[in-house]
Amino acid sequence: MRARQQGAALLTALLIVTLVATLAAAMVWRQMRAVHLEAADRARAQAHWVLLGALDWARLILREDQRANAGEPVDHLGEVWAVPLAEARLSTFLAADKQNAQPDDGPEAFLSGRIDDAQARYNLRNLEGKEIPALEKRTVVRLFQSAGLPTDLAEQFVQQLNRALQASDDSADAPLRPQTVAQLAWLGLPPDALRALEPWVVILPQSSPVNVNTAPREVLAALFDNMDLATAERLVQQRRSQPFRNVGEIQQILGRAAEGGVDAKRIDVKSSHFLVTGRLRLDDRVVEQRSLVQRVDTEVKLLWRERVSPPPGTSTQTGALGAP
Repeated sequence: MRARQQGAALLTALLIVTLVATLAAAMVWRQMRAVHLEAADRARAQAHWVLLGALDWARLILREDQRANAGEPVDHLGEVWAVPLAEARLSTFLAADKQNAQPDDGPEAFLSGRIDDAQARYNLRNLEGKEIPALEKRTVVRLFQSAGLPTDLAEQFVQQLNRALQASDDSADAPLRPQTVAQLAWLGLPPDALRALEPWVVILPQSSPVNVNTAPREVLAALFDNMDLATAERLVQQRRSQPFRNVGEIQQILGRAAEGGVDAKRIDVKSSHFLVTGRLRLDDRVVEQRSLVQRVDTEVKLLWRERVSPPPGTSTQTGALGAP
């Protein structure tokens, strides 16, 4: 009898120990989870403010560039805004305590970024209208051909995009209106087509010309019916030595490639829309942000901002820092 009582007491003690250990393990796990969530939230807030500061820095550069070019508004790839910021440790930008701060005192955070001329790309907003402009449609078809995409896909895309751009907010059967190039997938463009077209197209709030001083040769060749890549490359080489100062200079160089004349509504030598990309690497996490800004006189306005996926292989832990 006594042996049975001792056995029951021992079994009860084991059950209590097991229960206490289980509860303790659960409490420790919940505490660790809370610590990880708090650290991720703190890292996300830090990334937000750092990238916001980088955006303000880019806006300042664009504003100063506008002031410097007030007499002759020309934007080209030889200006300060076109020089990308190579990845640098964030602590090199900080000098809060000059007496005690050391180069290795700051966090393992690295910042890089660049400013791209959005009007170096073809603005798909130029397709908008009750009747799709024939020249704009041919431009898009040539861009698709340069990207190795079929013509019938270009024809279908032009029709779908025009429907989306003209659709009113209460249209139930119209395609969704894209605001960024990534959202063109809503119109049925496959991922490989998006990747091929992304360096050459953009969607701006209103129609706009292409800046000949910054556009790649594929975009330049697509703008004119009689221009080939060789002529477009000649333009690119010409602007490297001396940026174009007005549309008249472009007309003289193009010659027969622009027999119908150069339309100032389709090409220009200055820009008002820019894409600002900032990339922050914090410990083993990476977050990248892209913003579209519009420069009106000396004011630089933010039009939209989005998080983008970092390049493949940068980190596998971007979720906590890169979450919206």
